[in-house]
Amino acid sequence: MSGRPVKHSVTLRGHRTSISLEEPFWQEFRRIAAEDGLALNELAARLDEARDPDTGLASSIRVFVLQRALSLRDA
Repeated sequence: MSGRPVKHSVTLRGHRTSISLEEPFWQEFRRIAAEDGLALNELAARLDEARDPDTGLASSIRVFVLQRALSLRDA
């Protein structure tokens, strides 16, 4: 498995955009979306709306995935 970011397109509020994440982050982000009963685009849009404007969406997703993993570990 490569550590290089992989670019995927998502739709946020009707607009296509690309997000580059390493494959393990994509896999876990997809798993979380499915677990929460959300489409990947919907989860990405929610994170996009909640993030600090000075923080990139890819970074916000990575932190979200990490926080989710840590909360499961600590549960």
